Amino acid sequence: MANNLLIVESPAKAKTIEKILGEDFVVKSSFGHIRDLPKNQLGIDIEKNFQPDYEIPDDKKSLITELKKLAKQKEVWLATDGDREGEAISWHLCEALGLNPITTKRIVFNEITNSAIKNAVAHPRTVDMNLVNAQQARRTLDRLVGFELSPVLWKKLSNRNLSAGRVQSVAVRLVVEREREIIGFESVPVYRVVAVFTVGNNSFRAELNKKFETEKEALDFLEKCINTTFTVADIQVKPGVKSPSAPFTTSTLQQEASRKLGFGVSKTMMVAQKLYESGKITYMRTDSTALSDLAINSAASYIQKTYGNEYSHPTQYATQSTNAQEAHEAIRPTYLENESVNGTRDEQRLYDLIWKRTISSQMSKAKVEKTTVKIDISNRHEIFMASGEVIIFPGFLKVYLESTDEELEDEDSGMLPPLAVSQNLLYRNIEARQRYSKPPARYTEASLVKKLEELGIGRPSTYAPTISTIINRGYVAKGNKEGVKRKVIVLNIQAEDKNVHKEVIKESTGSLKGKLMASDIGMLVNDYLTEHFKHVMEYDFTANIEKDFDRIADNKLDWSKMMKEFYQPFHKAVETSEAEKGKVTGERQLGTDPVSGKPVIARIGRYGPMIQIGTVDDEEKPRFASLLEGQSIHTITFEEAMELFKLPRVVGAFEDKAIKANIGRFGPYIQHDKLFVSLKDISPFSIDEVTAIELIKAKREADSKKLIHEFRDSIQVLNGRYGPYIKKGKDNFKIPKGTDPQTLTEDDVLKIISEAPEKKAKSKRSISKK
Repeated sequence: MANNLLIVESPAKAKTIEKILGEDFVVKSSFGHIRDLPKNQLGIDIEKNFQPDYEIPDDKKSLITELKKLAKQKEVWLATDGDREGEAISWHLCEALGLNPITTKRIVFNEITNSAIKNAVAHPRTVDMNLVNAQQARRTLDRLVGFELSPVLWKKLSNRNLSAGRVQSVAVRLVVEREREIIGFESVPVYRVVAVFTVGNNSFRAELNKKFETEKEALDFLEKCINTTFTVADIQVKPGVKSPSAPFTTSTLQQEASRKLGFGVSKTMMVAQKLYESGKITYMRTDSTALSDLAINSAASYIQKTYGNEYSHPTQYATQSTNAQEAHEAIRPTYLENESVNGTRDEQRLYDLIWKRTISSQMSKAKVEKTTVKIDISNRHEIFMASGEVIIFPGFLKVYLESTDEELEDEDSGMLPPLAVSQNLLYRNIEARQRYSKPPARYTEASLVKKLEELGIGRPSTYAPTISTIINRGYVAKGNKEGVKRKVIVLNIQAEDKNVHKEVIKESTGSLKGKLMASDIGMLVNDYLTEHFKHVMEYDFTANIEKDFDRIADNKLDWSKMMKEFYQPFHKAVETSEAEKGKVTGERQLGTDPVSGKPVIARIGRYGPMIQIGTVDDEEKPRFASLLEGQSIHTITFEEAMELFKLPRVVGAFEDKAIKANIGRFGPYIQHDKLFVSLKDISPFSIDEVTAIELIKAKREADSKKLIHEFRDSIQVLNGRYGPYIKKGKDNFKIPKGTDPQTLTEDDVLKIISEAPEKKAKSKRSISKK
């Protein structure tokens, strides 16, 4: 019989560890947090040094009963994660199970391997209350900010789906500020000139050191080049080196997985968690770039054996973070000799990325030779520049090269042919292509994480949930549209005919795929918070709060004192804001309706962005129209707004009933009798009768497959996404387990509806002192 009870956070980890420790240990999972602040009240006693009032959720009570029973029979070991969140879970377990945190054994490990687990068991410690207090400070402060700011937004913006948070609101601010830079950016066309020169059977590209502002300037230049002489004026050859990147931290893993694999930050963390819990990589929430001596030696052995001694360069990287508090080692494979692992395709791809990054970090620098050539033009003062790079010794490039977020112009790489100063060159063709200056790039999930880290906002455990929150709340949208086509002028001369040719082509620009865009409601919320809670929205403030959490973890700051210093001015600002009258709508007047003479206004309404003709003070009710996807109250023109009022539009008729196209709360749709069909990738302004009838028939067929029974009073038994259910009007009812929906009679259904528990009415969150 096992004498020890070891508690971890996840069931997957529990299975792996139980195999390692053998029969003397029973390993159980807490399934994450087992206590938290209450959902529907503040749960913090302001008067008693911000004492949290934790509670055990209903779905964890049976688990706590089971663990209590086992804890009375066995010695308890707490093995939750080694970061502050994990330390807090261990402390909560002590509180919930009646254990003494001063004497209960606490173990931590950075990887789930035989040696790491057994070494941790051999060297237990107790719960570190400094780490616990740092986590409590974060949880308490974030609850205060969210719980007091969110109702202000509900009141001022008339939308109870809104929320505010210390980190999420600052993340939204970054996206909003970038969006405004893009909106205000004026793209300017220039002509970029590139020549292709030939030397024997070889050719190479060179770019002019000047860009022309007009077509005429570019044309004049090309005409001068037709019969001119091109001469090599200077050749510079310089040795260079490329250095490998440090092993992954949480942030850099999220960034590189986004660039190379197309993973969102949440997906990266989910896949990494599975790799960690199955013992394949070290702990995945870390801001340290350090590697253990064992890992460095293992990498050196593998590199020397596989590539040769000259490729090995053991390196211990200094951690950039001033307080790498989450874990004490970078993310790396637990066994570096394993180049690949079993698992899902996503797990294999992420593991491959981590393995290559770790191995390459311990390899020699790459040696390169960079050549730069200047080419004179006999009848012009401009010069062409050509560059080439030759790898003399590949070093770490044998394994891995880090990607970047930058969108680069076509760049030349590789070798240049043998050239000599004063050598004359022949051109094959010279092209002047119209290019447009680009606005600042929108953030991707990866580049937003990078920016948050640069500003010191958040920590490894917060990046993914922060980005998920701002997207789920609708403050930020993740783009999925390809770029639009625009015309581009291309001028060129060919050596064969000595004439300038002009061509107008189309190129794709402005792709939004994977880009983060601020929504209208996100911009409005940001503007309100920035105006009324300027201190909380400052980047330095949020970063300094993180430093205070670090000081609490180091036992250099009392967490209740920190809370008091923050809360008093913050709460005063909340009270001032609540006392101010009026709503915030982001109202923007576009012009005057030529028919009614009433103002045309773009604003945020109860259900989102809209256009309004008239005001509530008019005798007639105002007219409203929803915006189309991609339109914004900040950029929509008067003409675009008036187009929206051409809806609803009669598309045609089917079965003697009209088909209408319109835009509603959830986007464009067509309506036929009582049937509504959403429009995807089809404009309500252009859909024709034939297409509409096809969509109506397809919708009917899909609905018929959902319908199991239909009874009086619009009561239906339907197949839903999560299984069969009963629908009466707008209300849905669960079908009891074990009941075959096919056999349900009308009486059966009415009984299920009558016996269903009453739904709780939505009530305002009470902001009590406790």
